[in-house]
Amino acid sequence: MGKDNKIKALLSEQVNMTPNGFVADQLNPQQFAECYELFFNKIFEISSSDIAGIEGYGEFNEDCQTEYATCRDFLIGTFAEDKEGYWYNWTDMYETTILDRAFFEEYRKEMEDRIPYCEGKRYLVYNNTFFVNMITDGKTTVGFPDWSRSGIGDFLLDFAIMDLNKPYLRIPELLYAYCQKRDIVIPDYKERYLCMAYYKGIDTLRWHASIDDTESCLSIMKSVRELKARLYAL
Repeated sequence: MGKDNKIKALLSEQVNMTPNGFVADQLNPQQFAECYELFFNKIFEISSSDIAGIEGYGEFNEDCQTEYATCRDFLIGTFAEDKEGYWYNWTDMYETTILDRAFFEEYRKEMEDRIPYCEGKRYLVYNNTFFVNMITDGKTTVGFPDWSRSGIGDFLLDFAIMDLNKPYLRIPELLYAYCQKRDIVIPDYKERYLCMAYYKGIDTLRWHASIDDTESCLSIMKSVRELKARLYAL
C-alpha cells in the first residue's frame, strides 16, 4: 500500500484528498472570514484520525513511519547540523545569507522552553497548510491534495502554519474564539501554539534564507516577534 493510500485509510470520509474548487490562496480576507470555520473543522477532522498503529513524531517517510521517538527529538533534531541532505552544515548560512544568528537562536530557545507542553500530543498533521496547498469552494468544502509533508505532531502545528502564511487573518485569535463557542478545551493552548509556531517559523525562515528571499525572511521575523503578544492578549 502506497503512502497516500495509507494516509487515506487513516482519514475520515469528511477529509477530501481530491477536492474540487479553487486554491484557497485566492480568498481575500473578507471571504476567508466568512468561511474560516470550514478550514478549522477539517483540521480538527484530520487531528481526530486514529493513529494507534503509528509510533513517534515527525514527517512520514514513504512507509508512513516517523523518524523521531519524542516531540523533543523531533523539534530539536530538525535543526541538527549533521543531518544529511539539503541542511547538512546549515549553520554556515549565518555567514553566507541573511539568516540572523541572534534571532534564530532566541526563538529556537523559546521553542525548546515550551516543548514539555507539547510532549505526548500526538496527532496526524497535514503540515502543509499554506493557503496555496488547500482547495476550497469558499462555501461548503476544504480539501487537502498534497500530503507529502504529513506526519505526527501537535495538531496546533497546522493552525500555526496558516498564521505564518497570512498573519493578518488572525488565525490563533479566531481559533481561540472558535473553541470557546464550541466548548472545545485545548490544554496549555497558548504555550503549545507558540511552540509549534516558533518551530515552523524558524524552519521556514531558514528555508527562505537559503534561497536568498530577503522579503519573506523579514516578513517571517516580524510575524514571529509579534506572536507572543498576540497570544498572551487572549
